[in-house]
Amino acid sequence: MKTLLIRAEDKNRWERRAPIVPADLADVIKKTGARAFVEVSGKRFFPEEEYVVSGAETCNSMAPGDVIFGVKEIPVEKILEEKTYVFFSHTIKGQKANMPLLKKIMKSHATLIDYEKIIDDQDRRLVYFGPFAGDAGAIDILSLMGEYWLHKGIETPFSDGLRAHQYPSVAVAREQLTAIGKHIQKEGLPPEISPLTIGILGYGNVSKGAQKIFNCLPASYVAPGEIENFLHKDKSNNRTVYLTVFKERDLVQRVDGSTFDLQDYYDHPERYESRFEDFLPCFTLLVNAVYWEKQYPRFVTWAGLKGLFESTSSPKLSGIADISCDTNGSVECNVRSTDSSMPAYRIDPLRGVCTDGHRGDGIVILAVDNLPCELPNDSSTFFSNQLKPFIPNLLEAEYTTTLETSGLRPELKKAVIVYNGRLTEAYAYLKQYL
Repeated sequence: MKTLLIRAEDKNRWERRAPIVPADLADVIKKTGARAFVEVSGKRFFPEEEYVVSGAETCNSMAPGDVIFGVKEIPVEKILEEKTYVFFSHTIKGQKANMPLLKKIMKSHATLIDYEKIIDDQDRRLVYFGPFAGDAGAIDILSLMGEYWLHKGIETPFSDGLRAHQYPSVAVAREQLTAIGKHIQKEGLPPEISPLTIGILGYGNVSKGAQKIFNCLPASYVAPGEIENFLHKDKSNNRTVYLTVFKERDLVQRVDGSTFDLQDYYDHPERYESRFEDFLPCFTLLVNAVYWEKQYPRFVTWAGLKGLFESTSSPKLSGIADISCDTNGSVECNVRSTDSSMPAYRIDPLRGVCTDGHRGDGIVILAVDNLPCELPNDSSTFFSNQLKPFIPNLLEAEYTTTLETSGLRPELKKAVIVYNGRLTEAYAYLKQYL
């Protein structure tokens, strides 16, 4: 039986999550009898003492671990020989910044298993933080906009809201937002921002997390095809927050004008163009929760925003929470990612420039690229519970044989990017990026 090690996260000071929480580690040790180690950390949400009670030993390096579990990327200089690493490597798109890490893992004859590719037979992810990115993004954008509007002299109850990392749990955040919602129902929102409309791009786990937060408010859903007429008919309702969720067919259209087909869009994105910018005048806030790669159309472009601001002296759109956070990606004006110390900046669509901070003129852009770390307790517990069923197999597998005969479960085999120093067949395409 191989030893298990939980590494100390060191990507930034905000990363306090753990891939395995103490209660789940205790269950794994009881089931497998494996020896477990936890690397000492000065900022992990769960203290070492809780892991020791669960049966783990503390350590000051990754050396004692055969199978090393982390959350974010491991510094290149810390990679050890012939280990099995399980973490979010951010390499599967050939990300330039992480190619040195991939090279070092290969050179070290190590094995890399990426959580992002632990999928079922329908390619659905099985281990993820998704909902909590949505939770944190929605909590943060409401708090930021409350301060943004207050700076402009517009008082709203959102200015009483905190950032996600300032709440002890999602449950506590939801309690306060529910109270804010009751205030909106009773007192209404200022006419300057009414009716408050929020467009949510995407309908997966991240989107569902964001919707869970917005539904603490007096929310009502309006379909994409109805939002424009709805606003023409009723501009006076200030006691409701209106949500519109966009699916692929609402975001893009065939260039040749023929009927939208979802599988065709996935297979041939070059045949499609964005139609989302027609909706830009309808929303106060946008929340981007769409997985995106560069072959797909952008949904919010600099040109589209410039056109919006040239068409009216007082555009409705005030903020964008780019939870997916692909810089220069589906939301083109997200020009750089941020962290929780300064989570947002403002853009001027007419000049195409950005300015630090969320108080002042322009559109607020929330671009934190690691939102679940703002909710370390909830997100770690959720993630660990998903990962736990796979841990015994990861410890029992025989990594000295071929991948096919290693004994790894099929879901885990799909996630093996490097096996004993060599790219697996499914990820051989990464050679071009090395």
